[in-house]
Amino acid sequence: MDRILIRGGHRLQGRLPISGAKNAALTLMPCALLTEEPVTLRNLPRLADVDSFGHLLNQLGASTHTEGARPEDFGRVMTIRAARLTATHAPYDIVRKMRASILVLGPLIGRAGEATVSLPGGCAIGNRPIDLHLKALAELGAEIEVTAGYVKAIAPGGRLAGGCVTFPVVSVGATENALMAAVAARGGSRIENAAREPEIVDLCKMLVAMGASIDGIGSETLEIEGRDRLYGTTYSVMPDRIEAGSYACAAAITGGSLDLIGAHAADMRATLQTLTEAGVTVTEHKNGILVEAAGGLGPLTLSTAPYPGFATDMQAQFMAMLCKADGASVLTETIFENRYMHVPELARMGADIQVRGRTAVVRGVDKLVGAPVMATDLRASMSLILAGLAAEGETHVQRVYHLDRGYERLEEKLSAVGADIERVSDG
Repeated sequence: MDRILIRGGHRLQGRLPISGAKNAALTLMPCALLTEEPVTLRNLPRLADVDSFGHLLNQLGASTHTEGARPEDFGRVMTIRAARLTATHAPYDIVRKMRASILVLGPLIGRAGEATVSLPGGCAIGNRPIDLHLKALAELGAEIEVTAGYVKAIAPGGRLAGGCVTFPVVSVGATENALMAAVAARGGSRIENAAREPEIVDLCKMLVAMGASIDGIGSETLEIEGRDRLYGTTYSVMPDRIEAGSYACAAAITGGSLDLIGAHAADMRATLQTLTEAGVTVTEHKNGILVEAAGGLGPLTLSTAPYPGFATDMQAQFMAMLCKADGASVLTETIFENRYMHVPELARMGADIQVRGRTAVVRGVDKLVGAPVMATDLRASMSLILAGLAAEGETHVQRVYHLDRGYERLEEKLSAVGADIERVSDG
């Protein structure tokens, strides 16, 4: 099994390219199920989750063809064509690998009028039920049954009627599924208390490029007029704001300077503002974002929240960074109840962190020390990489398959800006 070996203590400096967004890519790929025509996605990151989703689309009858990018390049161009759906059943052996697989539910029922999808897997970061997904589809006219680990959804008469969806709490995935179902409904639909993440905006823009009618893009209320037919398109995946934020933390924790090429500042205001509050210098320019940390880091008090608030997907990385801050920081996790599994591993490296319920108090330490550590989920993995970059000695990060799900060729990018990092195979 592979592991990441880091010899810490090196200041990072240079240009670092930001890949296409994982969370956007896994939302845009199922849109191809809504049309018989080919859909081409550019700037698609090379990630295990993207490959898994491609296999799932193949199971449903779609062809996937990758072109236009050399193996040594970052990103890919993929053309997906679902001229004829040969199945509307998404099996457990694929869906269990990642939670995003549930996003075939909306487009399948939207186009085929039926779908049977296994309950999803993914990172073990807490309870993430799909009740809101099912509630939304039911309000659009679907008949839903959950049995033997599968969701079975049917549109009476073969097509959803459309309707009004009101979410009691904000849900990114449920908003995405509702959108992809509503654009193919017979009538109009309204989604209230919709998620506003940049990835939702990206999804809306692609659906509009395919011929969908969506008003209120970027707001909490979306108005959709269903279409009888959607069309193929060519679309570029947005830059990954979480990857950009993670590498910004890498610059900060090593006292370095990284020019994050391709990053969109407008998509990550909360992250950049919080970095600034910690004493990091952030400069926006036409090609990306320059992050510089010449001085020490100050402590923070922060709480995760739905967009435009501070992203839960950045909490673990900031926690690692704040292990080197001068003073005590207080972090509160409001989205997932089990997202502190990286704390014991950081403690093995000398971190001083106390957790009480959903609040963690991080007291900065003079130094972190390399150690063997075990990744528990995707963002926790990155927090251990960050700690390893700043630690004295060697850090060995096990279970790197978590990293491969969300960070494109991480060790290559970090090596290019001064990190002593490599992937080691244990046979």
